[in-house]
Amino acid sequence: MNLNSLLKDIDFEPTAEDMEYLEKETKEIVDTLKKNTKGEVFVGGSFAKDTLMKQKKYDVDIFVRFGSEKEITRDFEKLIGKLKGYKKDKVKGSREYYSIYKNGMARFEIVPVVKVKKPQEAENVTDLSYFHVNYVKRKLKSPKEVRLAKAFFHACGVYGAESYINGFSGYGLECLVIYYGTFEKLIKALEKIKDQEIIDPEKQYKNKAEVLIELNESKLGSPLILVDPTFKERNVLAALNIETFRKLQSSVRKFLANPSKRYFEKREIDVSKLKKISKGQEFLEIELKTDRQEGDIAGTKLKKFSRFLVGELEKSFNIVKEDFEYDDNKTGQVFLVLKSRVEVVKQGPPLKMAKNVKAFKKEHKNTFEKGGKIYCKEKVGLTGKEFVKAWLGKNKAVVKQMSVTNMKV
Repeated sequence: MNLNSLLKDIDFEPTAEDMEYLEKETKEIVDTLKKNTKGEVFVGGSFAKDTLMKQKKYDVDIFVRFGSEKEITRDFEKLIGKLKGYKKDKVKGSREYYSIYKNGMARFEIVPVVKVKKPQEAENVTDLSYFHVNYVKRKLKSPKEVRLAKAFFHACGVYGAESYINGFSGYGLECLVIYYGTFEKLIKALEKIKDQEIIDPEKQYKNKAEVLIELNESKLGSPLILVDPTFKERNVLAALNIETFRKLQSSVRKFLANPSKRYFEKREIDVSKLKKISKGQEFLEIELKTDRQEGDIAGTKLKKFSRFLVGELEKSFNIVKEDFEYDDNKTGQVFLVLKSRVEVVKQGPPLKMAKNVKAFKKEHKNTFEKGGKIYCKEKVGLTGKEFVKAWLGKNKAVVKQMSVTNMKV
């Protein structure tokens, strides 16, 4: 299908019924908050900027601007208590906030922030939300272009600044669409990037060299540096890593070569396809559970453990294919296609540690010395499933320390 025709025909705007419900519930919450606080209440996020895309479950951000941290500590919990008829979850973040809901259709995030006159005065990133909303509402010409970007990036698995995704935040995509003008121009520009690119939409720096000097070094690791239009000392895409960026570029190339609506639709991992490509090899599916807080914390813990486990498997197997899927609750799935190595080399202690060397030789056959250390060659002899079960039996303490409460192979 022709790219222009496709982009003209599709949109991911929420239905009129969905918007009516969200507007009604949001107004009810905002009115209650305003009646019970001297703080300024404002709606933020995608809902406020008209960049909300159609979803099964929506998130609406509502901020309460207090005069100080002291006021937040003193008044925020009492204020939440005034919201009747909602289920409430306290969420840990840079500041604790509440996620409230009546049903599975929408969650309303009630976030306390400190009212600052200038972004430079902000001591917490959430304090900048007020400025982000106003910037996007003032600058964005076509919300549809942002919805296209969000849907595409979400389908690619690169939408979200959470640690288990390391991708593009919603505000980041809004700024990029404002800068490039359209979704099409955005993805074509990103596809061409080879080395680290710096984008300074409001030209707050004289040149790119100045950006690299002035920004904190910890914010310069992303392949794409986007200077926050509202606060020059912040890289909006600091969470983005090179693996996620290359994953996006690959999807963009495929899409541009054969434009189709399916690239905007999130697909579950195709287990049957993985099993098919594992012919002559081994397919492994591992379910992980954690007791940590749903969302970024749980997802990050599960992803970190997944990478650790894959690292253990790589000592005895070649990883042909690896996928990780997180359900936004407390469960993660690891999908692997493995090819067993005939034998592996294990490193032992330095030769000067005679007692340890003797113990190593007693435990292992086929030892040899190299570079001042002792090694051995061993046949693998186990399937991936057997290896994981044996590893789990020996490393229950490690699994517990990494906040994994259950593991099923």
